[in-house]
Amino acid sequence: MNKDNGHPRFSGKVLVTGAAGHLGANLVHRLLADGRDVRVFLRHGSDNQAMDGVQVDKIYGDLRDESAVERAVDGVETVFHAAAMVSTVQGDAVHKREIYGCNVIGTRVLLQAARVAGVKRVVVTGSFSATGYDVDDPSQPSDESRPFNPFAHHLPYARTKVLVEHETLKACIDGLDAVIAVSTAILGPHDYKPSRMGRTLIDHAHGRLRAYIPGGFEFVAARDIVNGHLLAMEHGRLGNKYIFATQFLTLDDIMEIYEDVTGKPRPRLRLPSGTMKVIASAADLVLSGLFPTMPRRFTADAVHILRLQRHADTSKARRELGYEPTSIRDAIREAYDDFARRGLVPPIHRSAPTTRSSETQAFV
Repeated sequence: MNKDNGHPRFSGKVLVTGAAGHLGANLVHRLLADGRDVRVFLRHGSDNQAMDGVQVDKIYGDLRDESAVERAVDGVETVFHAAAMVSTVQGDAVHKREIYGCNVIGTRVLLQAARVAGVKRVVVTGSFSATGYDVDDPSQPSDESRPFNPFAHHLPYARTKVLVEHETLKACIDGLDAVIAVSTAILGPHDYKPSRMGRTLIDHAHGRLRAYIPGGFEFVAARDIVNGHLLAMEHGRLGNKYIFATQFLTLDDIMEIYEDVTGKPRPRLRLPSGTMKVIASAADLVLSGLFPTMPRRFTADAVHILRLQRHADTSKARRELGYEPTSIRDAIREAYDDFARRGLVPPIHRSAPTTRSSETQAFV
């Protein structure tokens, strides 16, 4: 650990959980570019192609397996805990038990092992869905102090991420140095699963996107959420939570950027969100019984989230960590080019993008 002014406090071996995911993969590539010695924790049977050919130390196991986690944290100085089971469906009892086990129990096991192993600091990835909002006006910006309302309608995923924050704070009381870095919806390259928005971009490029709905959410460029995690690691206060976002976008904004990036027109059909929620609710009733965990483009809960039009207040991260967001438009362009490199969308030859700050971007 280096405490010299102008240099990172941490320079030793770093562990990244969830390295095959969207955030984890981008984080690993940034750490390697910075010359760091990286170990990743991957799950057998998962889609781990994001780490194919990447020069890292790989350990396989389940976060609930104490012995596997102990091997993963052995000899590392710091940990980025980005692993999580993400879902936008309510699911059945089996699904709820699995998401609780992966997210909550897995986090508890990791944090306990990190404390025993003498890890210097852990940055735990949080979710904006676990941050509360004004129920009378959900579009009012939420900051880290807004409490989560357990009696409102939430997905199991959001409820588990609240408990992940609780496990992190409990670990801090027990003596572990940990910080929570809250992510909004990520857009950018190294999206191998791919994410919901990544699939939407691929479908748009191939003309398979037939319709879209109004609504909006806070999005974060992949480079920004990675930078936020690094800032939280170096400068975050013990036990504190920091929200990272680049810009609030409506789906109309997203469609405008998709048109610009792909050269393809947006779908002609713009369904009212209320109509889409009725359709999605009906589909949920049918599919939940037959395929309770099957991913779907728009579940009733996903439509509900978009209709809330939640905004994030990132002033704490800016003030305490020096966080400065970049450009969502450039992040989507980078996502497209990465998909093209992997043969998932047609390649487009374009001039180098000019990065614009989120404050100066204008959307039609």
